[in-house]
Amino acid sequence: MFAWFWVTLGVAFGSAIVPVISVEVFVLGLVASEPGLHWLLIGAAVSIGQIAGKLLYYLAARGSIRLPRFLHDRLHRERPPSRRRDRWHQRTKWLRGKVEALRERCHRHPHWMTGTYGVSSLIGLPPFMATTVLAGLADMRMSTFLTAGLTGRFIRYSALAACPAVFAGWFHH
Repeated sequence: MFAWFWVTLGVAFGSAIVPVISVEVFVLGLVASEPGLHWLLIGAAVSIGQIAGKLLYYLAARGSIRLPRFLHDRLHRERPPSRRRDRWHQRTKWLRGKVEALRERCHRHPHWMTGTYGVSSLIGLPPFMATTVLAGLADMRMSTFLTAGLTGRFIRYSALAACPAVFAGWFHH
């Protein structure tokens, strides 16, 4: 009966882990093909699935879970110096400095990070994946991460699921 709920939750989880999957397109396709589904339930399924998937990135950024061995070894292995690697290091030095400054600012002003993460979960700017990782690096409390993320994602995807019905109502009156 509620198979669509579990499928939606799974697609949302997958889109949180592999960001090339568009859960927005899935939601619009779902409400177009199944107009009887309640938009609040769709919003709930997507928000739960998205935050469950993003929780893995958050926990990895906090250092609470270890990356799979092949990723950990690839990211942390010693590499011999090379001109190409030195050029890349010089080109990205400013970016690493910006990320570290942002991380430090988040530690000094935890409410700023909560607001940024909350806005990102609602509108997607700054990118939700980036603020998820930054929340983990800044040691945001898990309760804050879950509450702000679930709230923003629920509002975002409930509104998206309700949009086709709203437009259909406008055109029929």
